[in-house]
Amino acid sequence: MPNPHAAPLPRLDPWDGILLVDKPAGFTSHDVVAKFRGHFRLKKVGHGGTLDPAATGLLILLIGRGTRLSDRIMGSDKTYEGVMRLGIATDSQDGDGQIVAEQPAGHITLEQVQTAMTKRIGDQMQTPPMVSAVKKNGVPLYKLARKGETIEREARLIHVYRFAALGKEGPDVSFVLRCTKGTYVRTLCADIGEELGCGAHLHALRRTESGAFKLTDAVPLTEILKLDHAALCDRIIPLNRVPPLLG
Repeated sequence: MPNPHAAPLPRLDPWDGILLVDKPAGFTSHDVVAKFRGHFRLKKVGHGGTLDPAATGLLILLIGRGTRLSDRIMGSDKTYEGVMRLGIATDSQDGDGQIVAEQPAGHITLEQVQTAMTKRIGDQMQTPPMVSAVKKNGVPLYKLARKGETIEREARLIHVYRFAALGKEGPDVSFVLRCTKGTYVRTLCADIGEELGCGAHLHALRRTESGAFKLTDAVPLTEILKLDHAALCDRIIPLNRVPPLLG
């Protein structure tokens, strides 16, 4: 029997919820939030997990009271499709950084890459790269890296569920990865390059899943910005329809 003295449940607002966006390359996650918030003149917008500027794919925007789901959504497992480029190591472990070493890689086979990937399935400790948003004494590491500083970073426990090579074309190896939050895909690629003795970096990355949410249900940012408020409201997943378990 309902408690007559219980506080009434807050009314559901159609602007409280989440929106699945297909992030384009060249935008930070914060850029997408700022552009969306400014375009639709919304006060409270966040996101459920950072993507590097060069990465594309599923970015979950949190709107209104949807921002309360931040920890829950950020903590979900992620799936990526990417390309690792063998033979070139960079200081940022991706294509945006400066080349620090080049080695011949034509002799590396797809089977060798897969063997190195398989070794990384399961629990492991991973040290965040210097070029990252991880903070030391309140300062993002990438800002220290720009000054030429390198500091000791604390390794973090991550888990890789699946890491599979899909094909190889020249120095480029396409792959799929499913992992826990906070996993640096570019660090996995750099570590494999080091193990194979040729160096490697992350050449391309696309997030396809975050918990229960899939990229196939997302809308490109350019298309979202063309919507009127009514059409946008129809795209927002309200709080009472957010899956209880996000994986």
